[in-house]
Amino acid sequence: MAFPKFPTGFVFGTADVTRPGGEQDVDLLKRLGAPGYRFAVSWRELQPGGRGALDAAARDRYDRLVDELLEADLRPSATLYAGELPEPLAADGGWLNRATVDAFGDYAEAVAALIGDRVPEWVPVQDPNVGAYLGYGLGTIAPGRRAGWGVVAAMHHLLLAHGRGVQVLRTAGATTVGCATHHEPIWPLSEDPADVGAAKLVDLAWNGVPLEAMLMGRYPRDIAGLADDVVMPGDMAVIRSPLDFYGINYFAPQRIGASAEGDDLPFRLVPLVGYPATDTGWGVVPTALREWLIITRSRYRAAMPPIVLTGCGAAYDAPVENGVVDDQARVDYLEAHLEAISAAIERGVDVRGFYAYTLLDRDGWEAPFTGKDWEDGVGGKYGLVHVDDAGVRTPKRSFGWYADLVAAHSEGAPTG
Repeated sequence: MAFPKFPTGFVFGTADVTRPGGEQDVDLLKRLGAPGYRFAVSWRELQPGGRGALDAAARDRYDRLVDELLEADLRPSATLYAGELPEPLAADGGWLNRATVDAFGDYAEAVAALIGDRVPEWVPVQDPNVGAYLGYGLGTIAPGRRAGWGVVAAMHHLLLAHGRGVQVLRTAGATTVGCATHHEPIWPLSEDPADVGAAKLVDLAWNGVPLEAMLMGRYPRDIAGLADDVVMPGDMAVIRSPLDFYGINYFAPQRIGASAEGDDLPFRLVPLVGYPATDTGWGVVPTALREWLIITRSRYRAAMPPIVLTGCGAAYDAPVENGVVDDQARVDYLEAHLEAISAAIERGVDVRGFYAYTLLDRDGWEAPFTGKDWEDGVGGKYGLVHVDDAGVRTPKRSFGWYADLVAAHSEGAPTG
């Protein structure tokens, strides 16, 4: 069986937004053979008050999880924040309140003291653009706020928390710290100037803001003035704290049109027709990932550290039949996107790893942002492993394919 080719040292793994269920899931990870495993520490679970003492049971659970991963020869990659904000902080304004950044810094110190001696890789804040724009702009995920221009403060504070987390982790001795940001190509609906302008605005806000802030220590020129009231001296230097890798969570491009009459937003999301789609309606366009990687690397050049695909996957439902889950569509999706990444590497893009999203279907699991499935098609079944209502795990066909890919790479990957 032919697989996409990657350089020696390329890291394969899986990424979950929830913690594993215990030893059975660590055993699954060991069977898969992909050494990297990204998991998120729940701030809400570990420090329910948002400040002060950590929950004893949660401390033990995360402590044990890291030991189990290491005993299985797996490489833990821990994310400090993936959307689970403690209730007292949420009630006090959440990320609209700059004090949340200070609380996050203290929390980062506590987590580093708990498991920092054994976790080799870290992400302080996952998907700050998702948390800000969907949580405080559109209101489609927790906390469900439509804060108007307050979304600018939420985005800035999430990015500032990222930078603060980088600094805290460095002080604690962490040697590999990066980010994991949701990026997607933004395509205009047409060549009409109104559509092109709307797409440019969304691209600047969604892609440009985190990239420019983390890599260049500034906000995109066309929208920088919007943040004047929330940026304090020294903030941008903190956000620009050096990274060992730039993590990209990628799923699909988005098509944007000018707002329709009566809309309260300056843009509208338009269905991406003409391409295959996942169960959640997201278009499958692997070449878009290749081109985005090439263009973005060219744009930022020396400012861009090595890239890691920190999450990439697709939602496809398939039943268990005679103990088998035939999810060939997921195999095709992963293979095509890995081929796109391989092609980008051949064009000179420095990509060091790929984390398949996710290990497990989320049936019976809480999504981190809302306590329920995400809205607008994000709550589908992304797992390499089927999970039924009773919690029984059944590895899918994609699990076997991914295991074979990893084994083939480890046995004889080229050095290109």
